[in-house]
Amino acid sequence: MTATSDAAPSTATPLMWVAALLGLGASAESTRVHYKLLTDPAYASFCDVSATVSCTNAYSSAYGAMAGVPTALLGVLFFAGVLLVLALTSRSAASRAHASGYVLLMSAIGLLVVGYLGYASFVVLKTICLLCVTTYVAVVGLFVSAVTATRVSMSAMPERLAADLRRLFTTPAAMSALVAFVAAAAALLWSFPSDTVMASAAEPGVAEEQAVAIPPLQPAQQAELEKFIAAQQRVPVMVASEGAAVVLVKFNDYMCPPCGQTFAEYKPVLAKWAKEYPGKLKFVTKDYPLDPECNQLAPGGSHMASCEAAVAVRLAREKGKAAPMEDWLFANQPSLTPASVKTAVQAIAGVSDFDARYQATLQLVKGDIAQGGQLQVQGTPTFFLNGIRLPGLRASFLDAAIALEMKRAGVALK
Repeated sequence: MTATSDAAPSTATPLMWVAALLGLGASAESTRVHYKLLTDPAYASFCDVSATVSCTNAYSSAYGAMAGVPTALLGVLFFAGVLLVLALTSRSAASRAHASGYVLLMSAIGLLVVGYLGYASFVVLKTICLLCVTTYVAVVGLFVSAVTATRVSMSAMPERLAADLRRLFTTPAAMSALVAFVAAAAALLWSFPSDTVMASAAEPGVAEEQAVAIPPLQPAQQAELEKFIAAQQRVPVMVASEGAAVVLVKFNDYMCPPCGQTFAEYKPVLAKWAKEYPGKLKFVTKDYPLDPECNQLAPGGSHMASCEAAVAVRLAREKGKAAPMEDWLFANQPSLTPASVKTAVQAIAGVSDFDARYQATLQLVKGDIAQGGQLQVQGTPTFFLNGIRLPGLRASFLDAAIALEMKRAGVALK
């Protein structure tokens, strides 16, 4: 990009405004959806079309937040910041000439972020988030329009930025707009509910008896949960309680990203109840691999090692190694193949006869699949708490739901 005079100004184009407004709208709706997922246990997002096309899967994953801040909220701040830059630079001819250069710098950073998030969504999670894709398109639109419109050398931008900042600080209206933006951003960041579970036991390989800290629900969240639980019908789930007051059943696929997310997120909850109320909560994992090889109810897809993974955990359980086997499977989800699963179960649990026992053990997996079909399981993970079908609850909601069921069963809680 070569330097030219201000006779060919790098002004903002209509496409920049359109892209920024589109991104802001999509990010704002994403933030609303994320907020509802954290505060309403019964909420179902309109963009959860299927197991693959799902905003919930993206927002509830490890990539749904950066440094504890939801990525959707960061998107709101980014696009609002772009609009603020466009508005402030439009106030004077001198600043207007630099608008596209500033947008180019901001959108270049944005491209790096959406590239990372896109890879996480499409490759790691194997999930398509429609709202997320809309923000990706908006960032690309900003970048393309800024590249097309910029007529000045980017090496001159620091000097031009310094001059524009001096004008900004001497213009009361512009300063007021900037202060209002910073205050609004701080308020949004402060008011957004946290979904962080502080527990080292959530990490694979860490002892579950370690201390955990699960954020309690706010009164309004507790009230919504109680209302939701009271409205649900209970269905018979054929699992022996073995004296437990509460039985939590998970229909699981080891290649399903949300199954891996809940596996890690719920560990502290399960550890807490096992430690404080031993024997009162029973957690059971049922196999429901979304692999047509063993599940005729499964759609075609990329979970082509799920049947082998389910068998591997069952064989590892016989050796007392089910937990490390599950840890390994969830930690290596994106790269699982039938061959890698067989290699891993031999290394982790010493299972050397996998092929010889595969078909017989697969019949047990199919028994779980049949039960899931009777319960109208449509995807994974699907949870049942004392016969109540649960949506994808965050850890705090699950903890509170277990407490409600404990009280209902007459367990005296501390």
